[in-house]
Amino acid sequence: MVAEDISAINEKVRRESSFVSAILMETEKVIVGQRYLLERLLVGLLANGHILIEGVPGLAKTTAVKTLSNTVQTKFQRLQFTPDMLPADLTGTLIYDQRSGDFKIRKGPIFANLILADEINRAPAKVQSALLEAMQERQVTIGEETLVLDEPFLVLATQNPIEQEGTYPLPEAQVDRFMLKLKVSYPSKEEELKILKRMAHTGPTAAVQKIIAPADILRARRVVDEIYMDEKIEKYIVELIDATRNPAQYKLADLKGLILYGASPRATIFLALAAKAFAFLQGRGYVTPQDVKSIGLDVLRHRVIVTYEAEAEEKSSEDIIKRIFEEVEVP
Repeated sequence: MVAEDISAINEKVRRESSFVSAILMETEKVIVGQRYLLERLLVGLLANGHILIEGVPGLAKTTAVKTLSNTVQTKFQRLQFTPDMLPADLTGTLIYDQRSGDFKIRKGPIFANLILADEINRAPAKVQSALLEAMQERQVTIGEETLVLDEPFLVLATQNPIEQEGTYPLPEAQVDRFMLKLKVSYPSKEEELKILKRMAHTGPTAAVQKIIAPADILRARRVVDEIYMDEKIEKYIVELIDATRNPAQYKLADLKGLILYGASPRATIFLALAAKAFAFLQGRGYVTPQDVKSIGLDVLRHRVIVTYEAEAEEKSSEDIIKRIFEEVEVP
């Protein structure tokens, strides 16, 4: 691609990404710190990818998602998943109309643009599979009718890693449908002091303004698609994914016994898309290797399955992925 084309894309990205700083400013009225989480939520929104957020209770996971949704003029729905939930509670059901003698569809809460699936691992398997169809196919089947979900449609799910009682761990197939898996950690002492000053009162939290409409998100996604990715970067992404399957070919022979399953081609697609969206957030019209590295752990941490040997050595998928990023040659 010639330099003029890249310059034109750069200019378009700078123009179209002006809402990013406005959204971050609005969310920071409520959320202290958590820049990593907020930026990744925007990556999911721009790259059309669902996000799984993991962290102990009280880290503002739900608040962050809700605050972000308040900056978008769109339909938001929060779903609290419970063990007694039924698929119909999510998707909707057929209701018999006595006057007409017909069954009518009553749509469920899944028919929104932004879905917060709170404590997703508390839902039983049937509910998880109903959500899976909506996430993957972007459609819902009620009775004999299939209904297409409105765009944008994004599932932002949270799960608590420490509590096992009354939970149903997500199957690998479903976890793989999430573009990013984010791990939220505790704030620093300075951030916690700001949280205390801002939140230790009984009144309502600060109101945030609507910044963008669904049409703006869809237009921004088209710009993300245009972002330039050099063939060297594409090969770098493919090599990173291949290293999770064939580590010995990348001077990582010691990892061979630690990886049970490597990442699938879906990871390749998601890593490329997420890197483009991350470049968009930086106001750039081209992808750098650093973009791939910055977002790579979030794309891969739930896709590399470790062996019992790795668990015995206390090696997590994150440790393995970090090694891969260190060893695979950067273009």
